[in-house]
Amino acid sequence: MTAERSAREETSGALVITQHLSLNPDELEYRATTGGGPGGQHVNRSATRIELRWRPATSESLSQALSPAHRERVLQRLAGRVDSAGVLRLVAAEHRSQRRNRDAAAERLVSIIRAALPDPTPRKATKPTRGAVERRLDEKKQRASRKRERSRRDFDS
Repeated sequence: MTAERSAREETSGALVITQHLSLNPDELEYRATTGGGPGGQHVNRSATRIELRWRPATSESLSQALSPAHRERVLQRLAGRVDSAGVLRLVAAEHRSQRRNRDAAAERLVSIIRAALPDPTPRKATKPTRGAVERRLDEKKQRASRKRERSRRDFDS
């Protein structure tokens, strides 16, 4: 067990997202399957590919740790990754061992949830510079005079 893993998981096995948010291991569903692609007999016979499934909409951990408004915002940000059944599915198959793939899938879930947590930064209202305002007004005056000149011309004479 690496230092990173021990820092991430408490003794209860909960997946630590932030100081105030941990996912209950009962909410996570791990499934091991045989991987595809090149690799010969090892990849064909050993179930090292991990599929991690989590239902954010029914997650008790999110409900307990976040306010209802913040929870809804997080769910909206995760909506693009959730399928029609409400499941966020991650697959890890980059390592040869099931344990390392399980850790990789969990780390990916942690980073996805951490990215969805922060509140959006509010937009600061800015004022155009004096020079930009003057340039815009000068251009408007030129455009207006050009149009005024077009209507004054007498083409008959």
